Amino acid sequence: MLNEKQLVKQCAKHDRRAQKQLFDRYSGLLLGICRRYVAETSEAEDILQEGFLKIYLKIREYKGTGPLMAWMARIIINTAITHYHKNRKHHFHYDIEEVNETDIEGFMFNDLDFTCDELLNVIGSLPQGYRMIFNLYAVEGFKHKEIAELLEIDVNTSKSQYSRARKLIRKKLENLSKAHNIKGKK
Repeated sequence: MLNEKQLVKQCAKHDRRAQKQLFDRYSGLLLGICRRYVAETSEAEDILQEGFLKIYLKIREYKGTGPLMAWMARIIINTAITHYHKNRKHHFHYDIEEVNETDIEGFMFNDLDFTCDELLNVIGSLPQGYRMIFNLYAVEGFKHKEIAELLEIDVNTSKSQYSRARKLIRKKLENLSKAHNIKGKK
């Protein structure tokens, strides 16, 4: 088993064993990132494969100044964004005015427990644009200006879609909480 520095060096030489080891070591974590950006696991796997091809081709550019995982995650995120742009026309789009919103600002989730899978399913069920912006802003830490540039949208669109994504998530979590309460009473 090669250490990280050796692994990078061998991958830069196109060593197939090192590339497999890199994939085996990091693919699970990177697939988790891909899953945040698309609804279907098969689509996430496609992004992961495409992202790893880019990683293998660009690994010589990795300078070792930061964590390898962070460098690879950035490539995967950019691959997911590119995938979004290429496939945006194929996804069902919600008109922003058609999304049914409920004012649930007063609802508190402090005492509720949701599993990781439940939370991922809620985020995964968001419309594609909402999910992309929510992940980039809330999970990855991008600023709205950066998101707007990456997705080629207006900054205010990013802000409003993030706000609407949060409201939709709250509504879905409220419904999930009610379902938990019904199951608990039986």
